Amino acid sequence: MSLTITRVRTRLSDLAEQAGVSTATVSRVLNGKPGVASSTRQAVLTALDVLGYERPSALRGRSAGLVGLLVPELTNPVFPAFAQAIESLLAQRGYTPLLCTHAPGGTTEDEYVSTLVDHNVDGIVFVSGLHADTRADHTRYELLRSQGVPLVLVGGYAPGIDAPFISPDDVASVDVAVQHLVSLGHTRIGLAIGPERYVPAQRKRAAFLTALVRHGLADDEDAAKEHVCSTLYTLEGGQAAAAELLDSGHTAVVCASDLMALGAVRTARSRGLTVPGDVSVVGYDDAPLIAFTEPPLTTVRQPVEAMARAAVSALLTEIQGERAPRTELLFSPELVVRGSTGAAPRA
Repeated sequence: MSLTITRVRTRLSDLAEQAGVSTATVSRVLNGKPGVASSTRQAVLTALDVLGYERPSALRGRSAGLVGLLVPELTNPVFPAFAQAIESLLAQRGYTPLLCTHAPGGTTEDEYVSTLVDHNVDGIVFVSGLHADTRADHTRYELLRSQGVPLVLVGGYAPGIDAPFISPDDVASVDVAVQHLVSLGHTRIGLAIGPERYVPAQRKRAAFLTALVRHGLADDEDAAKEHVCSTLYTLEGGQAAAAELLDSGHTAVVCASDLMALGAVRTARSRGLTVPGDVSVVGYDDAPLIAFTEPPLTTVRQPVEAMARAAVSALLTEIQGERAPRTELLFSPELVVRGSTGAAPRA
């Protein structure tokens, strides 16, 4: 009996500490007692979720509805981060998120959408979907809108689609990365970017060419193109891009994803080069655990939490029958300087 009491007390105290309330308040919430403010009650319920406790059945409430969440394959850590942030926010508002991940050779975006519509979802959030692919047919989204399905599109912009767009500022992300490397004395800076058919890649590439000219590292944008290597957003893609850029004498590489940056570091080391002594590498995303690589990766942090909040807010506005802004919301990045960048090597 004493062991049981100790476990309950520990649980109540943990919940109280997490929620910032007293154990008595936690007890009132768990037992469904009145006299607790709604914000306080929600704080206790959130603490239950955060600490991994199952909510008592009486507190689970009825789902406000289903929301589809489509993200690319989960091998890139930034996409699970987006999924977790958006799912948490939807759950706090009473919605049940249905996570769908589409990978090459697997279930397609259109197949998932068909299933979601069959389940009468109240809305769909697309993260880096076909809307970001300039070669894709975007009428699929207009068809959904004609069926009355609210949409929010994250990470890429396509004019003509009647939906809110949430994106990171790709131009600013490249500008801060190049400026950082220039301040360290680098004059041979390369860009490892993904396939040019995607809007974020096009924006980063254009911004990079402009930045090189602005800093006097290329005579014009045509000349700057030799400093760009298009490949895949993968570890292997980063390795291949870095090999090409190192062969042409670059001492610094700006990468369009953290995975590519890790590939660039691997290539440098395979050649007996040190990072950042011989080669500086900048990533993009600041995915979870990327600060614990060796060396810790300098990267441009994508504002995942802020973008997730904006996406959920826009979707719920649409679900409630109001119109969210159709202009693209751009979120500023943050350069996080760690150990993979340093002064340019002396000639």
